[in-house]
Amino acid sequence: MNDDHVLENKTPHPSDVASLLTEIGKTLRYMADAGCRGFDCDDPCLELIHRWEDGRKTSHGESMADIRGDLNGCRRCPLCETRTQIVFGDGDENARLVFVGEGPGYEEDKQGVPFVGAAGQLLSKIIQAMHLQRRDVYICNIIKCRPPGNRNPKPAEIDACKPYLERQLKVIKPELICALGTFAAQTLLATDTSISKLRGEFYDFMGIRILPTYHPAYLLRNPEKKREVWEDMKKLMHVLGLGD
Repeated sequence: MNDDHVLENKTPHPSDVASLLTEIGKTLRYMADAGCRGFDCDDPCLELIHRWEDGRKTSHGESMADIRGDLNGCRRCPLCETRTQIVFGDGDENARLVFVGEGPGYEEDKQGVPFVGAAGQLLSKIIQAMHLQRRDVYICNIIKCRPPGNRNPKPAEIDACKPYLERQLKVIKPELICALGTFAAQTLLATDTSISKLRGEFYDFMGIRILPTYHPAYLLRNPEKKREVWEDMKKLMHVLGLGD
């Protein structure tokens, strides 16, 4: 066997390199939080690394803090130039139900919390009508930064953010996802079918049951659709074992 063949077999796959860089980043953050400020390989530093490795082997994967750390200062798409702050998500990180919307608006960009404007207030009322509170569910968006003027997100912006949403859902492991509006439903289901045709039926996303429905902002403009959304919510309540 020649040396060229050996080197060829040892060339890492790009995905392996990405995973390695992610692990290095997590390790460096862990060491920094623990007070390590150098790489002199003295006993305290080596002990930190060993403790990290032991904890990683026994853990069930990354945490929301890991994902939030990866997003900190994100510049993966042009929205970083106009946002006030990243709107990560809000609620119970062990929730059985996750609401996924489109993206932050003016108030969300200002406060750093999803669904706090007029549409968010309506969503809160819907959640309360389901015999739940916002703290009982998790709320997030397809994209984490506000598009200028609240325009629709562009495909490249969605592509840049979707992996982080998927990582959030893997951490939460919900039983149900409620996709709010066209962009949430079409992105998660990889379809161009209209929300009017998608809503009201259960689909599968990453092994999780997903129910699309109209976005609360749409309901503010079309209040006659509230009845249809409530029918959708009753389906979620039935699965969750909540009275209607």
